Amino acid sequence: MENSRDGKVQQLHGKDYVDPPPARLLDMEELKSWSFYRALLAEFVATLLFLYILVATVIGHKKQTGLCEGVGPLGIAWAVGGMIFVLVYCTAGISGGHINPAVTLGLFAARKVSLFRAVAYMVAQCLGAICGVGLAKSFMKHPYNRLGGGTNSVSPGYSKGTALGAEIIGTFVLVYTVFSATDPKRSARDSHVPVLAPLPIGFAVFVVHLATIPITGTGINPARSLGAAVIYNNEKAWDDQWIFWVGPFIGAIAAAAYHQYILRATAIKALKSFRSSPTN
Repeated sequence: MENSRDGKVQQLHGKDYVDPPPARLLDMEELKSWSFYRALLAEFVATLLFLYILVATVIGHKKQTGLCEGVGPLGIAWAVGGMIFVLVYCTAGISGGHINPAVTLGLFAARKVSLFRAVAYMVAQCLGAICGVGLAKSFMKHPYNRLGGGTNSVSPGYSKGTALGAEIIGTFVLVYTVFSATDPKRSARDSHVPVLAPLPIGFAVFVVHLATIPITGTGINPARSLGAAVIYNNEKAWDDQWIFWVGPFIGAIAAAAYHQYILRATAIKALKSFRSSPTN
């Protein structure tokens, strides 16, 4: 009888999963919670470790003189994608594992996090990125200064418009993957398949790096670009810095809108619910 009743309830609601309620725009209660500050610390440390590995890998590769020495662009992409996989896996249960202001903005646009949390995460991520690049520089100061500091800038032969487009599309791929990998509907439907959400996110970062390293060095993460620019403090890096904020933010918002309002049809569902609700 119990199973029969549960089956009827599922048929009545038309789904076997529960979407979390939208986050409050201004949630003052978060500021009183230790878990909020623990999440900020997790984002800070994760972004610090990410930038340390990224910059150390890039400088280590550029330090090699032979054509076949060093890890190459493929190795850099693997290092970055693998590190994102590890860090998202480690921090997802604490902070959500954003490690990227563009991801945070996309989740805020979809009402997954509050405004306070979104802003605090972005600040923690940027500070973590600066400290991570500083740590990498302290370990390899001379090659760091000589080989560009792992900064993002538009590569010779490409226009700023091309670079902006590459950052928009690259970030769209990443944030779209984040939404798809963490979708509660997918988790319920594919519960028999043990899919680890950080894995596709790490692979998305990997493939985007393969495509865009030749164009911009691959940003798709404003904190990553800012951290490298602050520590290296090069005029070219600062001149192109706007590309690595505007591009990722546009890509993130577009991915959030595409997933939430087209694929998940959130706006249509809300309208149908409003129309079908009884009136007094």
